Amino acid sequence: MYAGNKAMREAFSDALVDIGAENEKIVVLTADLTDAVKVTAFKNAYPERFFQMGIKESDMIGTAAGMAIDGLVPFATTFAVFATSLANQAVRVSVGYNQANVKIATSHGGMCVGADGATHQSFEDIALMRLIPGMTVLVPCDANEAYKATRAAAEMNGPVYLRLGRIPTPVITSAETPFVPGRAVTLRDGRDVAIIAAGMMVSTALEASDRLAGEGISARVINMHTIKSLDKDAVLLAAGECGALVTAEEHSVIGGLGSACADLLVRESPVPLAMVGVQDTFGESGEPEEILKKYGLTSSDICENVRHVLNKKTRRDL
Repeated sequence: MYAGNKAMREAFSDALVDIGAENEKIVVLTADLTDAVKVTAFKNAYPERFFQMGIKESDMIGTAAGMAIDGLVPFATTFAVFATSLANQAVRVSVGYNQANVKIATSHGGMCVGADGATHQSFEDIALMRLIPGMTVLVPCDANEAYKATRAAAEMNGPVYLRLGRIPTPVITSAETPFVPGRAVTLRDGRDVAIIAAGMMVSTALEASDRLAGEGISARVINMHTIKSLDKDAVLLAAGECGALVTAEEHSVIGGLGSACADLLVRESPVPLAMVGVQDTFGESGEPEEILKKYGLTSSDICENVRHVLNKKTRRDL
């Protein structure tokens, strides 16, 4: 497996080649982004199962749906913003309505897309995919999980949205770390507050937990790699045992992981909850560190929100 810093899309590339060797029904489509979404290796290994669709995202999704209905297992690849905006109607009708066995695998999810800026950043993709009935939404936290998530998506029957980032991120899981869609992984135990994170924000949550420990705050860290179907048991257990939650995601606070947790908690176990994510705004070009700091997606921001919910928790106890 991987170590150090590694881009999730590169692990996705490795996984595609491996599962392609095991299953001749695996096919890959892309919309003029062969190198950027890292499907060149699959193209070279299995040219007869690779389809370059050009800048026609909706056509790519519709074609993938047809392939799936005919018994193939297509991975349709593009940037997250294109799959969920330009191709939204095709995703909704051709894939969702038919419950077609299509794997929509995207790169450049979130903020860290460098000079591409606001037009290529995707803050709303998870929200849009959550709305598609029957769609599984996977957001791995590092390269090892990206590899496992790709294999898991291929084995699942039904539509899957797989969200990958562009930049190298810290590898925080190992070959032994379990990956089961719909089942969260507790990476660090804690009793005072639970930080539920997804994607690249999981490593940031671990950093925040370390900082909070220096203040005497015991923070549980949960890797919620599946946004839909959400691991309700993990959320409710954390709510019951910790009494306060903070979610962290490289996505809008509207409609993503935080909203999914809030929807559950308000019905089943109301506790103080804060959401770390992008507010109701568009992004801009910039280096990842600059962008994450400006838009409030750092370990300091998580720590600040932890203190906020702990204050609410204390007032409730009084």
